[in-house]
Parts: sequence; C-alpha cells; structure tokens
Amino acid sequence: QLQASGGGLVQAGGSLRLSCAASGSIFSINVMGWYRQAPGKQRELVAAVTSSASTNYADSVMGRFTISRDNAKNTVYLQMNSLKPEDTAAYYCNAHVRTSYGGSYVSYWGQGTQVTVSS
Repeated sequence: QLQASGGGLVQAGGSLRLSCAASGSIFSINVMGWYRQAPGKQRELVAAVTSSASTNYADSVMGRFTISRDNAKNTVYLQMNSLKPEDTAAYYCNAHVRTSYGGSYVSYWGQGTQVTVSS
C-alpha cells in the first residue's frame, strides 16, 4: 500500500513537498517515482529514483523539483519549488515492490494528491 500526502493550494513561485510511504509486505523496492495527471491529459512521469539513488526528471521540472527517498522508511519525497500554474495536477506515487526473496517486482500506485498552483 502506498500512502501519499502533501498536496495543496499554493501561489505561483511557491513550494510544496509531497511524501509517499509504502507499507505492508515489502522485501525490497526498486524504483519509486511520482507521476501527474492534469484534466484531459495523459498521466506523465515527473521524477523517479532507484534504490541506489539514481534519478530521472521530466524536462519540464528539471531544476525546480527534487526527488529523494528514505530506504529505511520506504518513503519517497518530491520537493517542488518555483511552482507554476502548469504544474497543477493530481500527483500519484508509484513503487516497484518485491514481496519476497526471488519474487518479481510489482508496480503499485498510491492515491492521487492534488496540487493546485494559482497565478
């Protein structure tokens, strides 16, 4: 289970920090990431981080957003700075979880958390 939090309403130029904690039967987590979906648009990758802390960002958020994770807490964070109205969307966390040694990684999704940036 993935539980996301931290969304809200903020003015352009402001900041928000999203958190997403994984719980349940977890042996290991490979990639954790954040996606977003604006009304009428497809869900898109915002940022992702591997268990070895390698990161990947969408071009639109490069230099403004920072993804990080706490492996001991099975938690991923998204620090969002210099927010723009076009960042408005529902943000979803995702994690590739293995529940047992030798098992396959399964993709899990958290519930969306709304981020609204006013101009």
